[in-house]
Amino acid sequence: MEITKTKSQEAEAATVNEESKKTAIIAYITFIGLIIAFLMNNDKKLKFASYHIRQSLGLCITGLALSIIGVIPILGWIINMLGIFVLLYMWIVGLMNAINEKEKSVPILGKKYEKWFKNV
Repeated sequence: MEITKTKSQEAEAATVNEESKKTAIIAYITFIGLIIAFLMNNDKKLKFASYHIRQSLGLCITGLALSIIGVIPILGWIINMLGIFVLLYMWIVGLMNAINEKEKSVPILGKKYEKWFKNV
């Protein structure tokens, strides 16, 4: 027995996918975008959007930790500068994954973000 979808069901699935993609992309646009994406996804709990919200939250917290380390003279500054470039690379990869509709973690810390924020 073959299950067929009606056109309205297919359109609804495409809309959810498109909405999920938009929410995931918004999550990567600064901390404000992360809050907006979280609020947009709060009621619907779209799986794809939630995944990228968790990844973006991890990147924001990592950035905050880097800024705290940057307060330490000399060594902290060096770690901060190197960390910013690594964080920028991770952010670009995460954003590109959201744009390309891939549920793939960001490099280096992405798997940790999945574990740490699994309840978000």
